[in-house]
Amino acid sequence: MIRVYTSSVIDAPADQVWGKVRDFNGLPQWAPFVAESRIEGSLPSDSIGCIRNFQLRSGGTIREQLLALSDYEYTCVYSILESPMGVDNYVATLKLTPVTDGNRTFAEWTAEFDCAREREKELAESIGQGVFQAAFNSLKNLVAGR
Repeated sequence: MIRVYTSSVIDAPADQVWGKVRDFNGLPQWAPFVAESRIEGSLPSDSIGCIRNFQLRSGGTIREQLLALSDYEYTCVYSILESPMGVDNYVATLKLTPVTDGNRTFAEWTAEFDCAREREKELAESIGQGVFQAAFNSLKNLVAGR
């Protein structure tokens, strides 16, 4: 099993950042690689067990299931059900922590998954930088009003 960890500091209060990432269907607003998203079965986007089905700008489709959502801990946990990435048993956690020095946010995104051994390094880099860090960078611009 591989573990990917990416962290960043966002110059905005945790409540403000959480307001953007809390919506499980809101990826198109802050993830640059997502073209569109919908929640299957017309469930609320904060309903544990709901499934988001989204289209990547590169053309692929990913289905993910919300496993946990905590407004108290600013945490979202989800799994990938279907993906073109070639990963199995994928579970990710996005967690925000208030930084009281400057009213900023410490953001952490982790994922654990299985994949073919020869793809471990490539997928760890692609997910860590191409997905998690790219989304953090976009989120920084969004909360800064850029």
